[in-house]
Amino acid sequence: MTLPALLQSPSRFLFFTGKGGVGKTSLSCAIAIALADQGRRVLLVSTDPASNLDEMLATPLTDQPARVPGVANLWAANIDPEAASEDYRARVLEQLGPTADAAEKATVREQLSGACTTEIAAFDAFVGLLGADSARFDHVIFDTAPTGHTLRLLSLPKAWTGFLQDNDRGASCLGPHSGLKMQETRFRAALAALSDAAQTTIVLVTRADRGAVRE
Repeated sequence: MTLPALLQSPSRFLFFTGKGGVGKTSLSCAIAIALADQGRRVLLVSTDPASNLDEMLATPLTDQPARVPGVANLWAANIDPEAASEDYRARVLEQLGPTADAAEKATVREQLSGACTTEIAAFDAFVGLLGADSARFDHVIFDTAPTGHTLRLLSLPKAWTGFLQDNDRGASCLGPHSGLKMQETRFRAALAALSDAAQTTIVLVTRADRGAVRE
């Protein structure tokens, strides 16, 4: 697909991915602004823990969509793994209900203290943007982390959906499975969106360098 074709008939979700330093952020910003200038409501999101999207747009960013000054119809956000983890822990603890005692809550907090929780929390925020959390936008553009991190992120909907389907009791670093089963529908919807070429386009960004092309 050529750049003019991409701008003329873009899918709802656009992922810009590739090796670090090849221009993913520059290109995703350019496409986001071009689509916003066409009158489309656009959300530009960085999934890179080391994002410099805020510097590129010259505006502070959080995990909540914020208007980009000077560009009508454009919002931007960063998926912050630490902020996502805090929000995820709070929601899982809330799911325990008022009957949970202090010991049970302490056990769940311990389960939610590892790196696995940080990953699933960031993934949960990502899943939300493939569903209801982005319903008010015409397009969601993802400025992704370098290739390896992004491949892992894109594989998670299928991996976690299968995990929840096969494990309906007990607990893990994700928290109590009884609370997580309600997430299965969202994960399936995310997997469907990522698998649908009419909804999702992945743009591979590279340069004339063997290392970049190989990755």
